[in-house]
Amino acid sequence: MRHKTCCFTGHRSLDGADLEFLGEAVFDEVSLLYRFGFDTFLAGGALGFDTLAAREILRMKLLPDFSGLKLVLVLPYLGQESRWDPADRAMYDYIKRRADEVIYTGDVYAEGLLLRRDRYMVDHSAHCIAYLEQGRSRGGTLYTVRYARKNGVSVTNLWNGKD
Repeated sequence: MRHKTCCFTGHRSLDGADLEFLGEAVFDEVSLLYRFGFDTFLAGGALGFDTLAAREILRMKLLPDFSGLKLVLVLPYLGQESRWDPADRAMYDYIKRRADEVIYTGDVYAEGLLLRRDRYMVDHSAHCIAYLEQGRSRGGTLYTVRYARKNGVSVTNLWNGKD
């Protein structure tokens, strides 16, 4: 149900980001969207913003007011976490076990699979919550935000609270 679905996109590195503010911003935006009927949230399973957003959805699902939230992980391929450090792999496994659904857009790593995952999330969403730093001239987050806007998906950028 695309009209009730929102995806996340953001940078892998959150160096310099105020993580407490960013978590609160995700909470506030998801709360607003939930009141407007959005109940399904797609996260790409990458380190950084994807992980922060997925953890926030899982935390919100424990609250009575948000019991209808669903977290769907859209992962680019099996084993994407194989080279991550143990702590990041443990968090990834924790999120995967608690997600309502896990979708893989590929079986093994191949060039272009990360962008395929991003397009899948946008193509199945009516809204996108992004963390895109101003001044970025390339990268998957910029590509995904541009792809969303080109395809009529509204975008909220949480970077410094600016859209």
